[in-house]
Amino acid sequence: MPSQPNPGTPHVPAPAEAGSTTVERAQRLTDVITRLRRALRSSIRTDYPWESLPMAQVELLQTLAAAPLRVGELAARQRLAPNTVSGLVGKLLDAGFVDRQPDPGDRRTARIALTPAGHQQLRDWQGAHERRLADALESLTPAHREAVMNALPGLEQLARALAATTPPPADES
Repeated sequence: MPSQPNPGTPHVPAPAEAGSTTVERAQRLTDVITRLRRALRSSIRTDYPWESLPMAQVELLQTLAAAPLRVGELAARQRLAPNTVSGLVGKLLDAGFVDRQPDPGDRRTARIALTPAGHQQLRDWQGAHERRLADALESLTPAHREAVMNALPGLEQLARALAATTPPPADES
């Protein structure tokens, strides 16, 4: 098992790592992303312990912050099955974070929109999350902090590339 780098020193690739294959690099990236997501999910509870929304619901609120959407549009943007999104929307409706609005283009459907309580919930969640990330960034050495920030353009491009190549799931009937 490879040794873990010391968190206080910048990571310098070993010669074997510098020559690693794309698959090996993808495995390392997958591991880091998984640990980062897990740490972010659990650390938010430190500053925001009353928060009980699952990440899937938070992500729906984030998507709806831009504009109301029909369930099918929301499902496509989230790359989830429509019935999965319907279930999540139902929970957000029950919590009072979203409501249904008539769709001016199609009277047979409704658009899902954030309520004032939903906007506040999202602001509170994002504020706590941003504070937690800012504190974690400040705890890094300047070299590590700069490395993280310099990696953002590449990570954003990677996210776009993955989104462009991932088909939405089939409806789970």
